[in-house]
Amino acid sequence: MDAALWVSKTGLDAQQMRMDVISNNLANVNTTGFKTDRAVFEDLLYQNVRQAGGQTSQNTQSPTGLMLGTGVKVMATEKIHSQGNMINTTNALDLSITGSGFFQITQPDGTIAYTRDGSFKLSATGQVVTASGQLLQPNITIPNNSASITVGLDGTITSELTAGGGAQVLGQIQVAKFVNPAGLTPIGNNLYTASAASGAAQVLQPGTAGAGQINQGSLEASNVNVVEEMVNMIETQRAYEVNSKAIDAVDGMLKYLNQNM
Repeated sequence: MDAALWVSKTGLDAQQMRMDVISNNLANVNTTGFKTDRAVFEDLLYQNVRQAGGQTSQNTQSPTGLMLGTGVKVMATEKIHSQGNMINTTNALDLSITGSGFFQITQPDGTIAYTRDGSFKLSATGQVVTASGQLLQPNITIPNNSASITVGLDGTITSELTAGGGAQVLGQIQVAKFVNPAGLTPIGNNLYTASAASGAAQVLQPGTAGAGQINQGSLEASNVNVVEEMVNMIETQRAYEVNSKAIDAVDGMLKYLNQNM
């Protein structure tokens, strides 16, 4: 009886964690470049009451044995890095990546973070920055006499100068690619950092080695599927209720024993 209560309790905990993951997905349905999470479940250790293949007599063996499970846990959460829909904005500094690459962002401590959010802005000094003011890497500075900005599919940024000053190449955006993007560590602000699981960043020119091309005037929407998340939420709710009912059933059985023994 005590084991059944514990197993059901682990089920409640696991389903609650899955609901936390689903809630975060739904909360970020409009977050630019957001990648949906999914909870990965794993069963716990088993009590080996009778070993499979053990001798039941001198000439016979147990075909299955007797193993009692002790519950479930959420082993991991996994980011699904599928491509989100492209939203046209016509803003010259709104950039998206068609492919598996990431923009490189310089953090305040000098380390590099990575993002799929290409809604860039200009700082007071003309540098290309994120919405929170962090610099795009490599650093790009737009001159004051720039009339228009063009970003090519290969990341080359050119500026048409005012008063017939002609075109000026300002630099080239490079993108980072990872062997295992699911291993990146999300740190908030639409940013990720590399980890031992993701591997080191491979800095590439856009359009080469599967790094993806850069599209100007568009943003990548969240890849959260609202309908799928709603189905997952209902499924989680039902699983939570079933585990709760199992606890009620065991409690009723224990009450019966106490009253009749």
